[in-house]
Amino acid sequence: MLDRHVHPRIKPGLNRLVERLDKPTITADGLTLVGFAIGVLALPFLALGWYLAALVAIVLNRLLDGLDGALARRRGITDAGGFLDIALDFLFYALVPFGFALAAPAENALAAAWLLFAFIGTGSSFLAFAALAAKHDIDNPGYAHKSFYYLGGLTEGTETILLFALCCLFPMHFALFAWIFGALCWLTTTTRIWSGYQTLKALAR
Repeated sequence: MLDRHVHPRIKPGLNRLVERLDKPTITADGLTLVGFAIGVLALPFLALGWYLAALVAIVLNRLLDGLDGALARRRGITDAGGFLDIALDFLFYALVPFGFALAAPAENALAAAWLLFAFIGTGSSFLAFAALAAKHDIDNPGYAHKSFYYLGGLTEGTETILLFALCCLFPMHFALFAWIFGALCWLTTTTRIWSGYQTLKALAR
């Protein structure tokens, strides 16, 4: 819901930063891998209860995720880079709830499982439509900077990062946040499946 409003506002700043990173030894795929490696640190940090350290890892991961895209657009977007970026993004999103489950299994495990279940819904509906949108050359002007069709919804990347930040700042309320956000994710999944089905059905006619 917020991505289409947030991305255009942060893009100029990312472009300015990436001008300094545009060196032969630095690649967009390299930034993707470094960002993921930093994001993975959130898992042990959360498991150990180091919530502020985990938040720093999460923020740095998202910053590098923005910079790799900016560098890719500067040099030319590739399918390989787009695939690597989205695959590692989904792994990163999954490891954060798992980290909270490890931190306090009795309090958080069920809520974390619900959130991961909801992420499967949003992720599968997102990727399934993106694959078919590419097959049918469906344009998406709202997210023209993406290397694949970006199907929006109530819970997108911005909302998910805000959730992770809230959970790190108020870890005692993780379960409540996870139950609520998971329910919102299922609303997103429902609308994505319905709109995607209707769009593809209309093409068949």
